[in-house]
Amino acid sequence: MGRPAVARILRRMRRRTRIALVALLVPVVATVLVAGCRPSAPAAPAPSTARILLGAPTTLDPAAQGDAGSAAVTAQLFETLTTFDTDRELQPALAASWQVQDGGRRIVFLLRPDLSFSDGSPLRASDVVRSWLRLLDPGAPSPLVTLLLDVQGANDYLQGTGQSSDVGLQADDATGAVTVTLTRPAADFVAVVAGPSFGVVPPGLGTDPKLLQPGPSFVASGGYVLSGATADGLTLTANPHYWDGPPAIGEITLVGDLGGASSVQAFADGKLDYAPIGDASASWIAYDRDLGPQLRAVASLSTEYYGFDTRKAPFDDVRVRQAFAAAIDWRRIARLALPEPSGVATSMVPPGIPGRSDRDVLPKYDPAAARTLLADAGFAGGRGFPDVTLLTGGTGYDEAIVTELKRELGVTVRSEVMDFTAYFDRLATDPPAMWALAWVADYPGRNDFLGILLGTGASNNYGGWSSREFDAAIAEAGSGADEATTAAAFDRAEDIVGRDAPVIPIAYGTGWALARDGLLGAGQNGLGILRLAGLAWSE
Repeated sequence: MGRPAVARILRRMRRRTRIALVALLVPVVATVLVAGCRPSAPAAPAPSTARILLGAPTTLDPAAQGDAGSAAVTAQLFETLTTFDTDRELQPALAASWQVQDGGRRIVFLLRPDLSFSDGSPLRASDVVRSWLRLLDPGAPSPLVTLLLDVQGANDYLQGTGQSSDVGLQADDATGAVTVTLTRPAADFVAVVAGPSFGVVPPGLGTDPKLLQPGPSFVASGGYVLSGATADGLTLTANPHYWDGPPAIGEITLVGDLGGASSVQAFADGKLDYAPIGDASASWIAYDRDLGPQLRAVASLSTEYYGFDTRKAPFDDVRVRQAFAAAIDWRRIARLALPEPSGVATSMVPPGIPGRSDRDVLPKYDPAAARTLLADAGFAGGRGFPDVTLLTGGTGYDEAIVTELKRELGVTVRSEVMDFTAYFDRLATDPPAMWALAWVADYPGRNDFLGILLGTGASNNYGGWSSREFDAAIAEAGSGADEATTAAAFDRAEDIVGRDAPVIPIAYGTGWALARDGLLGAGQNGLGILRLAGLAWSE
């Protein structure tokens, strides 16, 4: 969701954003409440409400969201043309079907007939194009604008040198067709638009503040409408005009603030029906007689990684980045911090992504080679190395990294922690020399963790790295060639990242949640987003 779709790394951040992120990632496994029921007692009516722990969004505008917490909420309010099921298979949503034409350079989506927004007004093909163009707004581009830059004319419009009419997005309201013309073969664009940034919004959203205020003026295209807000969360009400029919649970409260209480205790007290929890809590809950059966494992398409500002000294020198990469035993640090060894990163692409390679392309731990590289860069023994700050949202790895750099290279790195919201803004405007982040899949594809993150000029390439060799590999991977050629090109791109070390992955997302007995769910949609419209209570 995907996004830098951000944020799970940061251990302190985990306390804030794991709520936002894990709630995206956990499938609610269907169970039926049977224990303690007397055969002669009549069945109680299924409740029409649910309380789900989910972090407060930074924005409700799909085009403006760039973090996982906001994506989790906007995905419930504004529907996309396509979506993913629990098997990560692409499925239709607002679009009934689509065709990939001209060798992957043109895609035609056909909308379902008689679609409506939540106020009953028609939802047309022109609404789709208008919503997507908002991501390219030259004055306020989306944090995930890179996802649209394969569209013909998109980059010129973004840079202010082209017109919106020149962008390869055409709508035919009479037939319900949305035609996308691309600059290169990119058949995966059908999957890209399943991301929450591509949610279809009503006319005027972005210019009329009332349209994002809870209440009667809020108009949605998704399963729920934002009907209210309180100090501790948001109230969502089922959309009676939803294309898939009104959701089974009429009202859902997204709880964003527990007032300092633990999520486990709030769940045990019946104040929550669904609650993300940490690894430490899960380790004992698994053996708890009451809570254990309600524990759910979290599947996550996310990667935690460290990065460098490659535009400025000292990390504009590839030898310095390589020295830092080789001086730290990244695998050991991750193993000590994670509950499962499967969470230790071996590449930027996490498990579960179709076509992922199992190769370990993480830089080799070699302190002696690291010292030689640093000396070659002019900083033998760390002498003369400039002041460097590692700025994060508070990870569980920072101290170990700083310690190993001092021990192996003689380099002193200051570690600082910043509040997540301010930190995210800092990355976008003035990235520190060294930083940490997490990326949640926008769509389940290798390019979402490679070209979208690290391509030259990509909006989420916070370190400003640029490599023609890498860009060429990504272009070949997306050329629409056969699977073997595509896989080899992505492998080559991963090798370049491992060699030049603009970023260094350290761990893959893991987590747990508690889901109330009797809560039936549609499960994870492949982007790590819980589809609230698919939740229901057992009878």
